[in-house]
Amino acid sequence: MKRRLTITFLLVALPVFAQTDAQWVLEQSTLTYHMSHPMHEVSGISHAAKGKGVCQAGQCDFLIAAPVKSFDSGDSNRDLHMVEATRGAQFPMVIVRTRFPQALTTDAMIFADLELQFAGQTAHYNHVPFQRVNQGNQVQISGTVPATCSDFKIDRPSFLTVPIKNEIPVRVEMTWRPM
Repeated sequence: MKRRLTITFLLVALPVFAQTDAQWVLEQSTLTYHMSHPMHEVSGISHAAKGKGVCQAGQCDFLIAAPVKSFDSGDSNRDLHMVEATRGAQFPMVIVRTRFPQALTTDAMIFADLELQFAGQTAHYNHVPFQRVNQGNQVQISGTVPATCSDFKIDRPSFLTVPIKNEIPVRVEMTWRPM
């Protein structure tokens, strides 16, 4: 009986002890928003995101932030207008929070629930697919956040009195490494 209790304890306890606390840092990133108008398509890119992840008790909490003014569409006038339309002077950062299970050991499609703060508003996106690829001690994450102007109460900018489409998807490509 005592031996069976010991074996049962080990079977239950070992997976808990095997999950070590860990910290991750965002090594590099490319965030690309896409805006569509009947007259033209525009993408703005930022490589200025910073991020950190902390894993404890089998869960990893991640925080990623990028300055609104760091997005470059190739047209400085358009970029200034984007900062104005998104209230970037008042709310200068785009902030994303998410949680992943720590026990992701192979390349896989993962699904994340995201909390995104932008333009003074918070939107929640559930079950967003991301591709996870392990490369040595680094992990690459890529996917697209299905953001819209209405999610953040942004008045859609217009050109020749025609507003841009409501959809402003954000492509995410990140490389994380353990600290």
